[in-house]
Amino acid sequence: MHHLNPEQARDLTARVERIVGETPVYDIHTHLYDPAFGDLLLWGIDELLIYHYLVSESFRYFDMPYERFWALGKSEQADLIWDALFIRHSPVSEACRGVLTVLNKLGLDVKGRDLPLLRKWFADWNNEDYTTHCMELAGVHTICMTNSPFDDLERPVWEKGFARDARFTSALRIDSLLVQWESTVPFLQAQGYDVSVELTDKTIAEIQRFLGFWAKKFDALFVMVSLAPEFTFPSDHVTSQLIEKAILPFCQSSGLPFSPMLGVKRAVNPDLRLAGDGVGRADLCAVEHMLQMFPDVKLLVTTLARETQHELNVLARKNRNLHPFGCWWFLNNPVIINEMTRMRLEMLGLSMTPQHSDARVLDQIVYKWDHSRAIIGPILAEKYVDIARTGWVTTDAEIQRDVKDLFGGSFESFLKL
Repeated sequence: MHHLNPEQARDLTARVERIVGETPVYDIHTHLYDPAFGDLLLWGIDELLIYHYLVSESFRYFDMPYERFWALGKSEQADLIWDALFIRHSPVSEACRGVLTVLNKLGLDVKGRDLPLLRKWFADWNNEDYTTHCMELAGVHTICMTNSPFDDLERPVWEKGFARDARFTSALRIDSLLVQWESTVPFLQAQGYDVSVELTDKTIAEIQRFLGFWAKKFDALFVMVSLAPEFTFPSDHVTSQLIEKAILPFCQSSGLPFSPMLGVKRAVNPDLRLAGDGVGRADLCAVEHMLQMFPDVKLLVTTLARETQHELNVLARKNRNLHPFGCWWFLNNPVIINEMTRMRLEMLGLSMTPQHSDARVLDQIVYKWDHSRAIIGPILAEKYVDIARTGWVTTDAEIQRDVKDLFGGSFESFLKL
């Protein structure tokens, strides 16, 4: 064993953490919008407080009927959540700490616990300037949006056209197509596509024409969908049939990756609305079979259950066209981010993307990347210290190269595969 004294280990750790802190990030999955989308881009203190993570947490303290809460305006909802999670109880959960990290990074005083004063500060911003401010604070150079041609608020913006902000890229979201096929058929027909509920050759060709049109309009980087834990592939179920006959062949011919995000249980508590979704353990045999049946298609995969992470890494070790990414949704807690990042580094090296923000509110990129860097940095440093003990000394240039890979470079390389 090569001798590495404590001072050398501390110096290496400090260098790694500095580089992790300074390296800009490509945030590869968010629910944010280009500022040209106006009010669809959510930001500010009220949006932070009524985010669905905090809504579901608040209802553990509320004794009011659900409908009474939903009948209130945003600011009134935010007042109740602020009172429940920040005033009556200490804000120790990750979602609450995230709000405080955002306020702190923005230079605002949280000691006063003065919500009206905080609102006044946000009122002076517009969404374009605030987007730049948040991206600079978060150290994010590019944000990938989740764009749906089925969204009646979003679609008109694309149809009208707008000057794209170069910092925003796009992913084509097709949940309605795959998960609600029968009710989506009339929509496609109204858009001029000759489809029927039966998956005839004509219908498959029209679905692919629809995908091609919107992928081009969005300049989409990949095609994505959230799928339930019970999803299997291949199967006779219409979702599976659509993926096998239309989606994966489209991805094969276009070169766009397919991104199944696996394990979400919709509306386990419908009274909570968007906050009411849950988690289940996905069957990763579905991914394995996609890889076997479509070896030329790239799969960009994240799963929602902690229990599926090891299996996903093993699959990725065996298939270079599978790229695991992010700590999605319920996994975005320090204890689990730590575990998942270690496991991925130990099994896949640098050929994965350890994190994405999943932000629905612009300000969230500030805390998600602050908290994630604070976890990723020390883990990565530990790995460099481990190999330094063998005599392999990593240079700053090599560390910078590696961190750039983890923060979007590996994803961009995967897109070019």
